Amino acid sequence: MSLLSYGLSFSRTGLALATAAFFAIAPASWAAACHSSAEDHSAFNLAGLKSELMVTALSCQTQDRYNQFITRFRPILTESERRLDSYFHRTFGRQAQKKHDDYITQLADVQSLGGLKSGTAFCAQRVPMYDEIEALDDSNSDLAHYAEAKDIVQPSSYESCTAPPPPHRATSRRRRRG
Repeated sequence: MSLLSYGLSFSRTGLALATAAFFAIAPASWAAACHSSAEDHSAFNLAGLKSELMVTALSCQTQDRYNQFITRFRPILTESERRLDSYFHRTFGRQAQKKHDDYITQLADVQSLGGLKSGTAFCAQRVPMYDEIEALDDSNSDLAHYAEAKDIVQPSSYESCTAPPPPHRATSRRRRRG
């Protein structure tokens, strides 16, 4: 075997090993890059519930009931907001605050639009949520389960993992012998 063919054979083997190592490690790193968790999901649900109740308060003149909700569940809502901030920082880096603000705006917009589509039935459908919330235990799990069960409209699924970008491939130029 000539030195040249040995070098080609070695580089093919090295390339095969490097490719195998990449694909063995890559899925784990992609999963690590996807920061969705049960806590993130719960934070989005609670943000949706809080926004839905705010839209209800403004549309149905129930601001006093909304304020009672905020006061009663302040520690849970504050922790949930902290988790949401953490999610946006992990996911969007320097764009975190803008993306978070966009999400909150879109959330209120989509819920307000739903209220407009419901017309006069909106208040009759939404105001009873305050009574349901009053019956909850003051625990995080009760409020989180309630928010999950309500299936509140979200503007988009921010917590879904996106596909990783394709790996960067170096292009090589071959010289033609002429």
